[in-house]
Amino acid sequence: MNTGKFSWSRRGFVRSLAAGSAVLPALICELVAADRGGTDPLAPREPHFTPKAKRVIFLYFSGGVSHIDAWDPKPRLFAEHGKPMSVDDPQATAINAYTSGVVKRPMWEFRRHGKSGIEVSDLFPNIAECVDDIALIRSMHTSHQNHYNATLGIHTGSFQFARPSLGAWASYGLGTENANLPSFVVLAPESPYAGAQVWASDFLPACHQGTRVIPGGEPIPNLARRGRSEQVQLLELAALREWNREHLATRAGDPLLAARLKSFETAFGMQMEAPEAFDFAKESDATLAMYGLERGQTTGFGWQCLAARRLVERGVRFVELIDGGSANNWDQHDTMAKHGPRAKETDLPVAGLLQDLKDRGLMSDTLVVWATEFGRTPFSKDAENGGREHHAWAFSCWMAGAGVRPGIVHGETDELGWKVVKDPVHVHDFHATILHLLGFDHKKLTYRHAGRDFRLTDVEGNVVHALLS
Repeated sequence: MNTGKFSWSRRGFVRSLAAGSAVLPALICELVAADRGGTDPLAPREPHFTPKAKRVIFLYFSGGVSHIDAWDPKPRLFAEHGKPMSVDDPQATAINAYTSGVVKRPMWEFRRHGKSGIEVSDLFPNIAECVDDIALIRSMHTSHQNHYNATLGIHTGSFQFARPSLGAWASYGLGTENANLPSFVVLAPESPYAGAQVWASDFLPACHQGTRVIPGGEPIPNLARRGRSEQVQLLELAALREWNREHLATRAGDPLLAARLKSFETAFGMQMEAPEAFDFAKESDATLAMYGLERGQTTGFGWQCLAARRLVERGVRFVELIDGGSANNWDQHDTMAKHGPRAKETDLPVAGLLQDLKDRGLMSDTLVVWATEFGRTPFSKDAENGGREHHAWAFSCWMAGAGVRPGIVHGETDELGWKVVKDPVHVHDFHATILHLLGFDHKKLTYRHAGRDFRLTDVEGNVVHALLS
């Protein structure tokens, strides 16, 4: 075939698809499939055993949400407010962590909620009303007190080096239910600590990396048709198919070339379906109100939560929502009062998401995870006006939905919330449990790279069976 004859048309067609952030992983996926003799790495795959969860919504609150202001009541902090506190902890001292200050009481009262009577603070009043659906883990701990490392750890299981993210592992293990949408989507208005590494595929095939969506008027850039109608693009696609077939006939046995036709069709399918997934025009006023949204609103955590529900409805395997970036987040050293506005923006949408999933029958096979990278110290530099410092030895996370035992509290910290004293859950255990709910033995979900088999949990991790129904 005369390349001069059709190269412009091919480029024109690709530009009309505008292969941006959402389309590129799909195109890469087709090339990977060609390299593997036609096997589609995103084709649906069976896990190791029957899963409870078919998909995950991962709510990540960046910066270190204070467990003792939100999820883990400590009456002693109220009683000893303002007293000097010093902790003799060799682990903390060895890494120059914060070990002294003055005891600071929580700024919010704790109250019992639901039939379970679980105590949650007034910081999250709407989520508190959902405690009967939640398994609250008060005994989380991690391996690093710096934001970058702890953020990397809660996402990848690695605290020092880039590794594939939890969402990439889920995509690798399960494939996708909808070839016209990414299998792993990240809804992130700001870049968090560790940046794009938190949704990267690293050594896994690139098609498993997360596709970042930024709330706004054009959530996924470069998907507009640039003036071409659907009918015109279908004609272009048919013409391109014929040109590719002619070209391929003269180059038999080239698998990469054979993959191009499918890749253009995949990109076209994504261009058709992705914009609809982020179009809330047909959602009812009652549904929008559930998420705290006004009609036409295209930003805010409520938008992220509703988008997540719409994506999992359409077959996306793993959706991560990130609240806060590396500059504007839950990391409050100067005053804990800043937790209040952040909670006000996120509390109602998260509760709305849980209720909406229940109402639509999606909760039974959707796992919802709420996480942060670490907790906060029980002391402050200034008990009246100060904030709290980074704390790796105790924090709280929770799960809800598919396969999760609802209305329970797992684990316990000491009287000050400094250290776990019962049923500790390390980040590796947390990941092992999530993979178990997706139908995987975390020790067997591996990928050979650089001469060894890697896994999300490295060489550690145990499933926390007490969290499972």
